[in-house]
Amino acid sequence: MNLPNVLTLSRIVMIPVFVAVFYLPVDWRYVVSAAIFGVAAGTDWLDGYLARKLDQSTPFGAFLDPVADKLMVAVALTVLIGEHASFILTLPAMVIIGREIVISALREWMAEVGSRASVAVSYIGKIKTTAQMVAIIMLLAAPPGELVAHAGTALLYVAAVLTLWSMLLYLKAAWPDLFPEDNTGQ
Repeated sequence: MNLPNVLTLSRIVMIPVFVAVFYLPVDWRYVVSAAIFGVAAGTDWLDGYLARKLDQSTPFGAFLDPVADKLMVAVALTVLIGEHASFILTLPAMVIIGREIVISALREWMAEVGSRASVAVSYIGKIKTTAQMVAIIMLLAAPPGELVAHAGTALLYVAAVLTLWSMLLYLKAAWPDLFPEDNTGQ
């Protein structure tokens, strides 16, 4: 167990704390749950940075990091869907969560066929993740209907568009393995 892995595990541990704070019957729950999510999002960047900088990448960390990210985002979007009870927010959340499931399955399958590198994280994926994290923090920081929440919803749409774009890039990279040409002449 190294520091990057501890940071990744801390992200998973923060999830129930985040949910408990979000559902407290107090006004400060918005800002504090946004802060918890923000700290968790920061550990996502920090654990990767430290793993590379300290040469502490491990198979366990490579497995757990994307799991922690997807859990954190899916849980946050789920509580926000419940809080806002709005199709306007639900639509980009569905796109983001659906894409994460598709890409996770694609990466797993590509690893099985020995083509994992062709579905590595792209630059667009990093921009998407940043937009997504900032949008979620904004949405968590204020009750539905406030200007910050509206701005967060708009940014979540930007993240959803980037999500679809990055998914198309992943699918394009994987296409030759998903649909190999029939070499039997039939």
